[in-house]
Amino acid sequence: MRSSILFVCVMTLMLLSCQSNKKPDKKSIMIGGEKRKVSSEFLLGEKLYKGKGNCYSCHRVDKKSIGPSIKEIVKIYKEKNGNIINFLRQKQDPIVDPENYAVMKTNFVLLERFSDKELKALEVYMNDVIKE
Repeated sequence: MRSSILFVCVMTLMLLSCQSNKKPDKKSIMIGGEKRKVSSEFLLGEKLYKGKGNCYSCHRVDKKSIGPSIKEIVKIYKEKNGNIINFLRQKQDPIVDPENYAVMKTNFVLLERFSDKELKALEVYMNDVIKE
């Protein structure tokens, strides 16, 4: 009897230790007072927006600051069929607030260090953070 209980305990521990450590693709966070599920790409984009990219210093989600809001940027890029990543890679002219392009241009030094994956994550964040 004791050996059976011991065997069950050992097998249970083995099964638990063999489970995948892979994190789920979606995580729940609060956005605009609402709990939403977001992807790991969104989370990376948010981290870049607030950290390495320093985007937050000039752009707010839904109001103009030094630069246009994320909401305005995404809206105009969709209306004009623009490509945000191409703009950030300096392969496309600015279509939002072009008169302030010189100010934005100083930040391209930071963006040159972004990988394609990071720029895609930033784009995902920008598109998803404004969803109502």
